[in-house]
Amino acid sequence: MQDVTRVIAVRHGETAWNVDTRLQGQLDVPLNPRGREQARRAGLALAHDKPDVIYASDLSRAFDTAQAIAEAVDMTVLPDPGLRERHFGLWQGHTYAEVEQGWPDLSAKWRARLPDFGPEGGETLLGFYERSVATAARLVSQHPGQTVVLVAHGGVLDCLYRAASRIALNAPRTWELPNTGINRLLWTGDGFTLIGWADVHHLDDEVRDESADRVGHAA
Repeated sequence: MQDVTRVIAVRHGETAWNVDTRLQGQLDVPLNPRGREQARRAGLALAHDKPDVIYASDLSRAFDTAQAIAEAVDMTVLPDPGLRERHFGLWQGHTYAEVEQGWPDLSAKWRARLPDFGPEGGETLLGFYERSVATAARLVSQHPGQTVVLVAHGGVLDCLYRAASRIALNAPRTWELPNTGINRLLWTGDGFTLIGWADVHHLDDEVRDESADRVGHAA
């Protein structure tokens, strides 16, 4: 019988660029005050899970969120650059509206989720997906039968949702990716399985999902 690893995947807390609907990519944008409070609450919410290890993207918005969780359970955070957000090349630092206005044809390819498309200097969607899922699998496979926390970014979590749900990379997104949303999966040698998604009961105010790719969202 395979040992099942419990995986808790958390998106980082809010940043000023989340509020501005600005593409952060791999630029190192810090948490804003609301994001720091969200991270603190996520730590309190996860304390009863008693994680065995906490991994995080080395970008500060994710690492600092993970640090708040680690403080609640008296642990340390292990950074891994493989958990970074997708690199958006020339688009990093631009708002979704600016991308649509400045690169209308390329923006249409991005919104259509073409797997082989990537902005100049950035990652293709397929390359990003493969990197994200492979990193998560590498990390959690080292902890059979344990509870692993992964703190990353909206794009990384979207990849994990698709991998666990067996949803095509180019399928429209209908699920939420809120800041500090708590997402639960299981891992065996056969891959990821989805258990629960976008739990924000630890937050007492409206949560943000500013990404422009969700069905029904107006950027």
